[in-house]
Amino acid sequence: MKQTFYKYQGTGNDFVLFDNRDGRYNKLADGSRESEETVRRLCDRRFGVGGDGLMLLSKHPDYDFEMIYFNADGRPSSMCGNGGRCLVKFAADMGLVQTDYRFLAADGPHEASIELDGLVALKMQDVTQIQHEGNDFVLDTGSPHFVHLTTDVMHKDMVRIGREIRNSPAYVKEGINVNFVEQTNQDDEIIVRTYERGVEDETLSCGTGVTAAALVCAHNENGFNRVEVRTKGGHLAVEYDKNGNHYTEIWLIGPAQRVFEGTIEMDV
Repeated sequence: MKQTFYKYQGTGNDFVLFDNRDGRYNKLADGSRESEETVRRLCDRRFGVGGDGLMLLSKHPDYDFEMIYFNADGRPSSMCGNGGRCLVKFAADMGLVQTDYRFLAADGPHEASIELDGLVALKMQDVTQIQHEGNDFVLDTGSPHFVHLTTDVMHKDMVRIGREIRNSPAYVKEGINVNFVEQTNQDDEIIVRTYERGVEDETLSCGTGVTAAALVCAHNENGFNRVEVRTKGGHLAVEYDKNGNHYTEIWLIGPAQRVFEGTIEMDV
């Protein structure tokens, strides 16, 4: 049976989306081997639509909608920042037009808004702990992230190095996203490259990774902060309040765009 899908991207992080508010795609989220294989096929860039992940826009009695997210490997995943921003834009395009949004994701409730300039701002969960791993850092911004500060980041072999860290004994079981971060000569600007678990490759951008990198690079002792972030896929910004090691009011801000829609043969 032909089903309508939508393709969105946020700074090159791309996703296959389905409007599941009537529950017609609930089978995709049932955790079965068949549903995992279907998601994997849809995200395949040669035999399917192609994407870093797949999302369902679903109803929820207590929120504007629920975000159900799958990695490209077909498995349910933790929070995806760029995915959340794309889903907010998708909800608006599907007729759910309002000033502010409240939705439920794998890591809990989120707030979001579409700014006057069209950028989508997504509020992330508070972060209360940044763990030191030697000269590196590990933190959870809705998904677990390993952050390594470096120079000349654009010339690093991210796939090889990221895969080694992600599959190292400490992280192989649960997996971890690996971020290499360069602080530029410009104040409050960083460059971030990310190897994502579940995609098992470098992505052009990662919202939770960008957020993790920005918090690690926070240099003001207290007060309001904003970090400009360059990724391979475009520009994002992270705003936050910092009080000691406690980060609140964390907002990920950037573009989210509809690429195309189409139909594909899929049993539901």
